[in-house]
Amino acid sequence: MGWFILIMFNLLVMTKSEIQTCKLIGHTGYLEFSKEGDLLIGGIFSMTSTRTLIDNDYKAVPHYFCKALNDRELKFARTVMFTVGEINRNADILPGIRLGYRLYNGCGSENLIRASVEAVSQEESECSGRIQALLGHSSSGISEDINLILSPMSIPQVSHLSTCACLSNKKRFPTFFRTVPSDRFQVLGLVQLMKYFDWRWVGIIYSVGLYSDQGTAEFTKEALREDICVEYRLPYSKSSTKKWNTIMKAMKESSSSVVILFMSLSYTKSFLSKMEGYNITGKQLIGSEAWITQQELASVERNNILQGAMGFALPEGSIPGLGQFLLNLKPSDEPQSILIRAFWEKFFDCSFSPSNTSILCTGAEDLNMVSSDYTDVKHLREENNVYKAVYLVAYALGELMKCYNGANPTTGKPCVKKNEVQPRMVLEHIGYVNFTTQNGAKVFFDENGDLVAQYDLVNWHMRDDGSVQIITIGQYDTSFPEGRKLKLNNDANIAWIGNSSKVPRSVCREPCPLGTRKAMNKNKPVCCFDCFECPEGTISNQTDSPKCVACPPEFWPNEKKDICLPKPKEYLSHQELMGALLTAFSCVGVFLSFLTSLIFLTHKETPIVKANNSELSFLLLISLKLCFLCSLTFIGRPTEWSCMLRHTAFGITFVLCISCVLGKTIVVLMAFRATLPGKNIMRLFGPVQQRLSVLILTLVQVMFCIIWLCTNPPFPATNLQYYKEKIILECAIGSAIGFWGVLGYIGFLALLCFILAFLSRNLPDSFNEAKLITFSMLIFCAVWITFIPAYVSSPGKFTVAVEIFAILASSFGLLLCIFVPKCYIIVFRPERNSKKYLMGKIPPRTL
Repeated sequence: MGWFILIMFNLLVMTKSEIQTCKLIGHTGYLEFSKEGDLLIGGIFSMTSTRTLIDNDYKAVPHYFCKALNDRELKFARTVMFTVGEINRNADILPGIRLGYRLYNGCGSENLIRASVEAVSQEESECSGRIQALLGHSSSGISEDINLILSPMSIPQVSHLSTCACLSNKKRFPTFFRTVPSDRFQVLGLVQLMKYFDWRWVGIIYSVGLYSDQGTAEFTKEALREDICVEYRLPYSKSSTKKWNTIMKAMKESSSSVVILFMSLSYTKSFLSKMEGYNITGKQLIGSEAWITQQELASVERNNILQGAMGFALPEGSIPGLGQFLLNLKPSDEPQSILIRAFWEKFFDCSFSPSNTSILCTGAEDLNMVSSDYTDVKHLREENNVYKAVYLVAYALGELMKCYNGANPTTGKPCVKKNEVQPRMVLEHIGYVNFTTQNGAKVFFDENGDLVAQYDLVNWHMRDDGSVQIITIGQYDTSFPEGRKLKLNNDANIAWIGNSSKVPRSVCREPCPLGTRKAMNKNKPVCCFDCFECPEGTISNQTDSPKCVACPPEFWPNEKKDICLPKPKEYLSHQELMGALLTAFSCVGVFLSFLTSLIFLTHKETPIVKANNSELSFLLLISLKLCFLCSLTFIGRPTEWSCMLRHTAFGITFVLCISCVLGKTIVVLMAFRATLPGKNIMRLFGPVQQRLSVLILTLVQVMFCIIWLCTNPPFPATNLQYYKEKIILECAIGSAIGFWGVLGYIGFLALLCFILAFLSRNLPDSFNEAKLITFSMLIFCAVWITFIPAYVSSPGKFTVAVEIFAILASSFGLLLCIFVPKCYIIVFRPERNSKKYLMGKIPPRTL
């Protein structure tokens, strides 16, 4: 950094003899174009990259010979000339003042610094006048060095192409301004471009230098915030074979299909030239604004490399008259300029010096016939920035020279005459500038000296002949709302690498699909995440979901685990097989009970019906019908009424049934006791007492049920605990005391009936109904004893099925054990249905 400070010091202390030498030679060696004016603008351009001093043995005026002519930089310099002339023709901007310029050419970094020092160090003298502002340079690194010289002298610097974000630091570069957006905005645009096409895994190749170093570092930082990862970030050197081999290996072995070339134009030319010999395909190139609009890069050999290349370019500007001005250039316009003659010889492949090997230049050749960066006047992108930079300084001077009642209306300071203008005054007024150029471009700065960033998104369409058509497919404008800064044209015809019709995929890992969650892997970049299936009962309904969300209690995930579906509701239905079978058995039970009643009714006068207490038998058959029918209330969707009905109907009908059996048992037992001498017990348990006992025993159960229903009745409930994937619709018992009280009372009566029947088992065979009652009660008690653990442990609808099965089994047990033997005798053995047989006159057989 100290070498250009030393240069500055040497030039600042130029002696009087050196100034006289300046006068003799005519210029110091860096000044190429100049125009006298009341106020001067300076400019630094790299119209050549190398220079050699031709001293002519000091017999003639020495001059510098420069090689490697830069058409684009000449175009910038000529744009300054055109703009100054346009401003001078407009009396509204600088009334009564003519603007002049001093444009310098530097060959290489060191000479550019020397040129800038020369431009700002000359007081008004015979050699040159003092400039009020300096335009340039195109390179960020050179502009940084120049501004370190200009800032102590408060000389404003306006660059048209220096994009490094570092130059926005007003503490380090207080006098720096630019009419080109900062690279930070380009970087933000590139990140948005990656997001738009969902490119999450990219490679970066950059040239060595401030422009690329700062840009790629900023991109890497901003990309990471948007979960975009850089697979590799490699520097490119024109001379290092090792770095080149590393780059080629990375491009061949990498999984990313998008490569960002963050390079200056000269480095891009070198890189593409080397890449032509390598068969690397399928890499979508994204270019920086430094080279993305340079058609000279296209060639037949690069068709497979540059097809579909994409990047942000400075917006095109329409500058009336500039194209014609550029193309009307003749060597005679600048007769003292060796540089113009050198460009002319290059453009037309001729020579102004007679020679047998080349065509003689006439100076009248037509530039319209030449194809070069200089003659390309269709796309004025960078030139528009140069145009705005000149206008910026002119408007700042105009604001400075305004005078109203002896004071400047902007600052309130005393008016300034044109011979009193100092660069620091211009610097002060640049910050106030807000204007629109003649081509409609608005110019104003933020607090960092940056313009509102606007870019065109361009796309390369390569032709078979190696030429390229660069098409604008969208825009990026930082003045737009967040999320809408990048906009692609609706009719954009985008070309992709390999002439593909699909957007290239460039991800380390495809997005986690629905039904999975994204988990970071600590050993890999953030883009190389893992995907895990959502746990049971949870879903994710968006890609790359960071977590799975539990479904509400009434819902359950589908198989893909991307939506929550209502859980299927399970209950014992008539439509399913188990419900249909139980319904059928219930109906069979009712039918058999009805058939038995019909048989008993038609044979009610026969001895066997009379001997077995026909009244209790008919009442028992009615209760059995009700027992079979009450089982149907357990089948179907539980409702408030069905829940209350099923348990109360079951409890009451079964008590009625057991009461009838108990009455029959007591009658049998009393009848046996009544046959003993001196006993008249039957009068104590006659028909009235039998009816009353059945009524009282049943009313007790009715009272239990009423209390149960009035305090805490059964109610329909949804059981979400037993099954995770479905809802059990069931009848909650409400009061556990009520439920088990009803069952307990039934069990008590059954046990009492069983004991009494068991005591009557040894009665004569004519009264063998006692044995049948004993067996039926044994079945009844066995069924309901096994019912309790089965009921408690059965899930869902099987709980209901167990209860129905217990009702049916016990009902069929009573029906078959008590009535089937009698029906058998009535229907198939009528000879036994006689009083003699029942009285034991005929030796009986065991039924």
